[in-house]
Amino acid sequence: MEKIDKLDRQILNIISKNARIPFKDVAEECGVSRAAIHQRVQRMIDMNVIVGSGYHINPKILGYNTCTYIGVKLERGSMYKDVVPEFEKIPEIVECHFTTGPYTMLVKLYARDNEHLMELLNNKIQEIPGVVATETLISLRQSVKREIPICKIIEE
Repeated sequence: MEKIDKLDRQILNIISKNARIPFKDVAEECGVSRAAIHQRVQRMIDMNVIVGSGYHINPKILGYNTCTYIGVKLERGSMYKDVVPEFEKIPEIVECHFTTGPYTMLVKLYARDNEHLMELLNNKIQEIPGVVATETLISLRQSVKREIPICKIIEE
């Protein structure tokens, strides 16, 4: 793997705070050319250091008022590969993790309200073959949301 140097970290720090910042502004702040920024960003995309870009959508504005984490227990952990495609069919599920601890999987989803959440749980998630139990945790408020600290990237 190629090295991530001080300039790369500086670029990542800037663009992680504002993905829409023009490269000319990044270049000015870093003291290099716009072309250098473009090349560095493209290299980091190719290296999978940068793995996406886009807009963050506020679910509440779209009517999804309930953010929920669901601990899912499977009959057997190996059923994970069969359950994930079923979760992918449920558009309200935005994250799914195969985990250690008391749950086989942890799912994050957004529901319009508690009634919609109950429908998703009872008629979709708990009906998936292999799902033997769920535990639902409703998020009352998201207090922290950020990217991994850029300064912690280790140079090899």
